Amino acid sequence: MIGDAFVFDGVAHPFNFTPKNAYGQPGEMFNNHLYAFHQVLTPENEPKLSAEQFLKEWTPSDIRQMVYDDSDTDMLVAMPLPLTDLFRDGLSPWETCADLATRDPDRTIFWGSVNPLEGRRALDLMERQVGEFGAKAFKFYNVRYDYGTPFPWRMDDPQVAFPVFEKAQELGINLIGVHKGVPLGPQPVEATQTWDMDGAAANFPDINFVIFHVGLPFIDETCWQLIRFPNLYASIAATLNFVVRAPRKFAEMLGKLLFWCGEDKIVYGSEAPIWQPQWALRAFWEFSIPQDLCEGYGYPQLTEQAKRKILGENLLRLHGMDVEETKARLGRPQSH
Repeated sequence: MIGDAFVFDGVAHPFNFTPKNAYGQPGEMFNNHLYAFHQVLTPENEPKLSAEQFLKEWTPSDIRQMVYDDSDTDMLVAMPLPLTDLFRDGLSPWETCADLATRDPDRTIFWGSVNPLEGRRALDLMERQVGEFGAKAFKFYNVRYDYGTPFPWRMDDPQVAFPVFEKAQELGINLIGVHKGVPLGPQPVEATQTWDMDGAAANFPDINFVIFHVGLPFIDETCWQLIRFPNLYASIAATLNFVVRAPRKFAEMLGKLLFWCGEDKIVYGSEAPIWQPQWALRAFWEFSIPQDLCEGYGYPQLTEQAKRKILGENLLRLHGMDVEETKARLGRPQSH
């Protein structure tokens, strides 16, 4: 279906959507917004889950089946959520993600996640996630809703953010992701803006930062950051899923990224189980940018080489892994 392209899924979450896990209405709003994403962006000819089917506790086995058995995915990042402001276990508990990673240690990578507002406790948990559970990177969320009110923090904050970046480096980690754009539930949109990435990238040039969801709706600002800092990257997780329902919108978003930062700085993520990975993978592999957009805006065409890089090779490189060696290890055909 997608030839010998290596697919490294940069984000899947074993969500715990059970009602008792949410702290009241704000958590329920967050859950319902994710379910709306599933409903609106899943193509008409693909299975859409009912609220009862979707809003459940997703197990590691559920995620494994969706990603590995039901799609052309070779490797996966098990991605926790530290949203302990809205959910008792953070919504995608890091312990469950670590469990998911142990099921396929050759194929599934565990990223850690903590709440930097917790100070020393966050640093101690980072040590534990790396030392005991083999975390290879970290994912952070600036948008907090603690105590029933917005309580955001910034990636350029020397008191809150820099200690966790320094701890990551001390632990041998040089890859950090951050949720940007896509405000969910009651979280204020301004706290999802990408302005703070300049300070993070400039002060920590040896850390590679991945801006998740390309900062939508702040993609133009994100592009201007990606081109200026060699250590900034963009994940099209959740952005990719416009590809069928709004292909021209997706073409404009991807075209902007290719124009400004090029094919080496874009990484794929499925956001399973919000969406089944396979339909988006298939649509992306067959996708091309409309010629009038290439001519009118100067967007580069989405070549097969670019697709290979975006679907897996770039993320392998960010993890310090060689593409051909990894293919050989997993018994995949070598590139032509």
